[in-house]
Amino acid sequence: MATSQRKILVTSALPYANGPIHLGHMLEYIQTDIWARFQKLRGHECHYICADDAHGTPIMLKAQQLGLAPEEMIAQVQKEHEQDFADFNIAFDNFHSTHSDENRALASDIYLKLRDGGYIKSRTISQLFDPEKSMFLPDRFVKGTCPKCKSVDQYGDNCDNCGATYSPTDLIDPKSAVSGATPVMKDSEHFFFDLPTFEEMLKEWTRSGSLQQEMANKLGEWFDQGLQQWDISRDAPYFGFEIPDAPGKFFYVWLDAPIGYMGSFKNLCDKRDDLNFDDFWAKDSTAEVYHFIGKDIVYFHSLFWPAMLEGAGYRKPNSVYAHGYVTVNGAKMSKSKGTFIKARTYLDNLNPEYLRYYYAAKLSSRIDDLDLNLEDFAQRVNSDLVGKLVNLASRTAGFISKRFDGKLAQVEDQSLTELFLAKQETIAQFYETREFGKAMREIMALADIANGYVADAAPWQLIKQDDKQQEAHQVCSNALNLFRILVTYLKPVLPQLAKDVEGFLQLTLTWNDLGRDLSGHEIAPFKALMQRVEMKDIEAIIAASTENLQVTEAPKSQLELDPISEEISFDDFAKLDLRIARIAKAEHVPEANKLLKLQLDLGGETKQVFAGIKSAYAPEDLEGKLTVMVANLAPRKMRFGMSEGMVLAAGPGKKDLWILEPHEGAQPGMRVK
Repeated sequence: MATSQRKILVTSALPYANGPIHLGHMLEYIQTDIWARFQKLRGHECHYICADDAHGTPIMLKAQQLGLAPEEMIAQVQKEHEQDFADFNIAFDNFHSTHSDENRALASDIYLKLRDGGYIKSRTISQLFDPEKSMFLPDRFVKGTCPKCKSVDQYGDNCDNCGATYSPTDLIDPKSAVSGATPVMKDSEHFFFDLPTFEEMLKEWTRSGSLQQEMANKLGEWFDQGLQQWDISRDAPYFGFEIPDAPGKFFYVWLDAPIGYMGSFKNLCDKRDDLNFDDFWAKDSTAEVYHFIGKDIVYFHSLFWPAMLEGAGYRKPNSVYAHGYVTVNGAKMSKSKGTFIKARTYLDNLNPEYLRYYYAAKLSSRIDDLDLNLEDFAQRVNSDLVGKLVNLASRTAGFISKRFDGKLAQVEDQSLTELFLAKQETIAQFYETREFGKAMREIMALADIANGYVADAAPWQLIKQDDKQQEAHQVCSNALNLFRILVTYLKPVLPQLAKDVEGFLQLTLTWNDLGRDLSGHEIAPFKALMQRVEMKDIEAIIAASTENLQVTEAPKSQLELDPISEEISFDDFAKLDLRIARIAKAEHVPEANKLLKLQLDLGGETKQVFAGIKSAYAPEDLEGKLTVMVANLAPRKMRFGMSEGMVLAAGPGKKDLWILEPHEGAQPGMRVK
């Protein structure tokens, strides 16, 4: 049991205010909420705060696209986010926005302290500039051909195809993703945070146990590469906070986003007389601060953020805990497969506590990706929550209400209760160290024991025998007490179920009172607590997610489906001898499923070609048509004969194929230039 009360501030990464919450996002908020609820259940002072990340170029541009002011758009998104979180039983003590007075004041305060401490440098840099939109382009708003592998349509900072990283100025044929214009180079003064100054402090902090080992190892690689000064400014137009004493210059979103943790907590402190901001953020604070984040933002939270806090005279977090990504059915979430599932789509079909439990059952303290296997999800929820946990009460509570006036008996044999209570600290340690999966396994192993006890005792048989009434009363009372302990252990994961059980048992489930005596305690009539997950519900979610794709996702252009190939020289092209040819004869190839055999008249010479166009054309429809062929392709011996060239056709294949047909007037043998 807890021996002294701790003061804890816990945060989740801030959701970006330009789109809905999906089940990948929900992993982090569920993980953090479970941990925060556990701390509160143990009697500690714990505050869970968050905010929408509401600044940056993407938000500015999306608001323009929607015809809204950025402030109006982020207010709408925040309302949707808060509703999704509330319906998933995420119990924030405060949910705010980075576009707030508190965040503006704190961002300016931290910047000025860093500047006055000599940690802000300025220099002129050259950046790509969109001449049509009159704006500098962030890396992700420049697209072009990768300078390493030559893949087209790649972002300005890294290539999705080969993984190379580079500067947007290295792109081949760069284009603005905002207007499509060719960007130009333009000079601008920028402000830089001198991150290398804090290298020794950061090395010590990252080795102090504040990070998971995988994170510490990754940071070691970045130290080996050498820390760089960090560009913290952006030029107008930009939606964010203007930098003090620098008109037209704005804080880069990643400067004020983590300060949003402090801003949200300051907002909470201003609402409550019993909370003091400095007790948690002052340099000498003895409170604990923990951040839960995704592994994709480790760099910002484990290097920039602690260095900023150190330079500005604030305390650093005790720990930063990272988690992996969510996959669905073993693969990246897919809109085309209906597995890119919005939180609201899930909530429209299933109990949120099912997902809370499934995530908890698979979470550990490591940075592993978590797979949401939808079939396993249904089976585990039905087996563990319905078949084991709720079933324990549903099998026994009715007898208490009908035969024993709703009152529990004094249980003489306390051996099972003692066994369950003996696991209290083990389960607590698993919660504390974020080994939720291990905690769930311990709890469900106890549920198996309890159900085995009820099955062996068979109170439904005892109740039929006049001389076994007291024994039946004790078995059912014992089972419900074990059920109470199990639900208390699960209360951080299943808060709504716990609330319903508190109404049924007519008591409050508390961690530090697990051993209470319930002799003579009266319970309410039992009502169904959970329903089984049906596959039709999961199928409805997938269908709804796919339908959303059909409504919202624009069809891809032909170039998106089949990008232009790597650039060639004119000399390479000149090697091709393209000629007009008349299809003199076309016939099926009996042994081939895709090929037609064509005799092509080049005006004095006939070439035989096998073309894979059988799915699109009948032979009789081709004879007499003009087309274009590659006439100087080296002959290729095939099983059906010699193919002496290639017919040109467009389309992805099968029935969607169209041979090229020159305009009337072209003659067989003419060169195509």
